[in-house]
Amino acid sequence: MKNRLRKIYGEDLDEELIEWIKLFHTPIPSLRRVALDIEVFSPVRNRIPNPEEAQYPVIAISFSGSDGFKKVFILKRMGSEEEVKIENIEVKYFEDEREMLLNAFQIIMEYPIVVTFNGDNFDLAYLYHRAQKLGVRKEDIPIVLGREYAHIVPGIHIDLYKFFNNRAIQVYAFSNKYREIKTLNSISQALLNESKIPISKPISELSPVELASYCFQDADLTLKLTQFDNELVMKLIVVLMRIAKLPMEDITRHSISNWIKSLAYYEHRRRGFLIPNSNEILSIKGKIYTKAVIKGKKYMGAIVLDPMPGIFFDIVVVDFASLYPSMMKEWNLSYETVRCPHKECRDNIIPGTPHWVCGKRRGLLSKIVGYIRDLRVFIYKPLSKDKNLEEDTRRLYDVMQRALKVFINASYGVFGSENFSLYCPPVAESITALGRYAIIKTIEKAQSMNLAVLYGDTDSLFVWHPNPEKINELLLWSKKNLHIDLDIDKTYRFVAFSGLKKNYLGVLRDGRIDIKGLIGKKRNTPEFIKNLFKEVSMILASINSIEDVDNAIHKIRELTRKSYTMLRNKQYPLNDLAFRVTLTKSLKEYTKTTPQHVKAAFQLKKYGINIDVGDIISFVKIRGGDGVKALQLARIDEIDEKKYLEYIETTFRQILESIGVDFDDILGAKHLDKYF
Repeated sequence: MKNRLRKIYGEDLDEELIEWIKLFHTPIPSLRRVALDIEVFSPVRNRIPNPEEAQYPVIAISFSGSDGFKKVFILKRMGSEEEVKIENIEVKYFEDEREMLLNAFQIIMEYPIVVTFNGDNFDLAYLYHRAQKLGVRKEDIPIVLGREYAHIVPGIHIDLYKFFNNRAIQVYAFSNKYREIKTLNSISQALLNESKIPISKPISELSPVELASYCFQDADLTLKLTQFDNELVMKLIVVLMRIAKLPMEDITRHSISNWIKSLAYYEHRRRGFLIPNSNEILSIKGKIYTKAVIKGKKYMGAIVLDPMPGIFFDIVVVDFASLYPSMMKEWNLSYETVRCPHKECRDNIIPGTPHWVCGKRRGLLSKIVGYIRDLRVFIYKPLSKDKNLEEDTRRLYDVMQRALKVFINASYGVFGSENFSLYCPPVAESITALGRYAIIKTIEKAQSMNLAVLYGDTDSLFVWHPNPEKINELLLWSKKNLHIDLDIDKTYRFVAFSGLKKNYLGVLRDGRIDIKGLIGKKRNTPEFIKNLFKEVSMILASINSIEDVDNAIHKIRELTRKSYTMLRNKQYPLNDLAFRVTLTKSLKEYTKTTPQHVKAAFQLKKYGINIDVGDIISFVKIRGGDGVKALQLARIDEIDEKKYLEYIETTFRQILESIGVDFDDILGAKHLDKYF
């Protein structure tokens, strides 16, 4: 590995970089752990029991261990069926809930690591409060609750819900394989190609065998999320711990700004440097010179070009590899080097800003980010794809490059955050200015080569029907002149641009659909719109040439007309028209504003239905009155079709108009009022 580094750095190889390599090549142990899941009785359908009140009994606790341990505890209830067995899973029945919890605590204490999905907010919090309610002594409960976290004593608690909800992990480690709704089911489907067991009735109404199977599947999926791809997630966590100098629970719960802060502080301390506080930096370097385009931002950000609306075939997307971290390294950007006190450095102007950068010393943060970038780009990413290496070795290097990718792609962002302790506005301003400079210069070069750039966003360019030789020439130009790697990121069969920034639908060569900024997949969107969106997307995915477009437009017109007709004729089930929103506060806390789901909750309360925090409120849009009605109280003839048409329009206007379909004319009439 040293020889590989010497080829890259030559005589400039820093001993610190060799120490980083040693860090990555320390063996990663396989850690014994158990995943846990619980189910709680609820007398009200769709109610999520409140962990702090813990007023309902725990009716199932399941365990799935990395050592092959598989066990489910079931609480016997009046009217329960006789005990049943499940193949390969030990099922134990309890008459007494307190005894069941004590047995569960014994298992928890046998493992050094307990893994949950949302255990901080629910599973462990509920077990703790329920045990106390049943008279279990605090010293016999191996759970300690903090303000936001649940800890295992002795041991470590990993809450995968918080780990996978970390945007840096989602985007950079897993390339957005899971997106909108970060549930156990959606993440398992995306990463494992497995799902929760579907149920058609409330948890409280499941038979013992249904309950045991359902509960165990949740625990098993949670464990598998730490086991798939040769224990990728556990290894990733360990590597992130080593880079950030943080314990496991901090890595899996805290944002990446905390990781980078910990690393930066460590690097200061080991060099004997004083760590400045944010006020000291701001008092010297707190002024911003560029004007933000987006309201609410502090300084000018990345450049985004206006796309040309329409369908374009054969699109190649080129993007800069780690654009902002590369700029930090190449331009020596750090809080102590930008606007340094040396008069002789003031000619080192950063393009697009009045700032200058130090030429006398290397900035600490520039050096750290540079190390991390180089290790990924030149060492671990190439090794992860080296077919001459054994598969296990390649997988390990893939873990390394993913961990490094998380750090380098998030590093520049924290320097522009006021909450970051080393926040320095001129550094943040310089990073984005250099990003704009790189994109503009690359567009100018591409146009001089007669390459058609249709769209540009932050660090990538969409090039229409390019000559492969010219694309390769552009990549080499970037490396030589900007000192940044420009790579081919994606190749689309076609892209449909709506004409708005950050709004497009593309179909990749393999038929996968890439949707940016278009509505239709959000959690609270009614089911009929989600299904319509899915059907339209599949029609677009079938387009292979310009000749297919007319046929696709015809199908989409017919599909949209059919949806309108079904709305008008009240053919959609009420359930498919429902919006579903979780109640996050008690009803009495809503004093100034009353959101739609809260209006529906008040309606249910008037009918004697007890409503509590955590309840999922389902409601539909109606004519007159509050404009909404709780699903349980609504009739299909009350539905406000115009409101639902507005949602359809919001979802599909951009897609349809990008392929030349006038949304207002889709029914053959300019005014939809004619139909209602």
